[in-house]
Amino acid sequence: MDLVGSRPVAMSSGSLFIHLVDDAGLFPPEELAMPDALARHRRDEAAHHPLLTGRFLCPAARCEELLRLLGPADRIRLGLISPLDRSVLHPALGLVTADPHVELAAVEGVGEPSALDLLPDGVPGYVELAIRGDWVASLKDVAAAGRAAKVRCGGQRAELFPTPEQLGGFVYECARLGVPFKATAGLHHAMPHRDPETGFPHHGFLTLLLAACRAVAGAERDDVVDILRCTDAGAAVAEARAIPTDRAQAARRLFHAYGSCSTREPIEDLHALGLVDAYRTLQL
Repeated sequence: MDLVGSRPVAMSSGSLFIHLVDDAGLFPPEELAMPDALARHRRDEAAHHPLLTGRFLCPAARCEELLRLLGPADRIRLGLISPLDRSVLHPALGLVTADPHVELAAVEGVGEPSALDLLPDGVPGYVELAIRGDWVASLKDVAAAGRAAKVRCGGQRAELFPTPEQLGGFVYECARLGVPFKATAGLHHAMPHRDPETGFPHHGFLTLLLAACRAVAGAERDDVVDILRCTDAGAAVAEARAIPTDRAQAARRLFHAYGSCSTREPIEDLHALGLVDAYRTLQL
């Protein structure tokens, strides 16, 4: 799907939403074929919507397929999804960093934080954590390694959806330990909702952003968790509009971005909520 409109837009809540959404069109449930995912990404890049990061997420196992389809005019900012295992990551990095059409923008995956020592200087690395059991110890290991974290907010099975207590606890601990994070999967809409086909309870990307805003403001854990239960769109919008710029910027230093298989739905949702004013120039 294409993003809404073809011109820059203004954002009512400013820096809270800028560069929030990574392009995860290759991943479920969209699962675009590589040519279709690249075609959509090129259109999105031409439109320059400020909500989108411009990062194209691709599994390490599909990098050769991606590189074969790049044309002379392409310049892809790649978010490499790879097992954090040196035997897998090293050849993948060699492949993508040798291609002049690719800029390695980030690496993220499950495994050992030490594998991210292979990254070129300045490239951020994200370690995906399962937020069950003694995950805080793992988060401390990520902090000690100077890396960022990644949290899965859903998937194709019910057990992949964390509870508000689990997800809110993750946001709270990331703020407490000073660990930036990004999110993946399940954040299909701005507000929490239950999927009518699967019955799975999805978190909202807006309420996750508000949880980060509360966490950086020093809120207690219960208050961070509580906003993730919010289903009142009016209340969530009012809270978003009231966030001062410095707090929004601090929240985004904590919560970097999330991967969305659709680059259109997040824009449509924020527009419907009145948080994105369509067809107006963004003043950065």
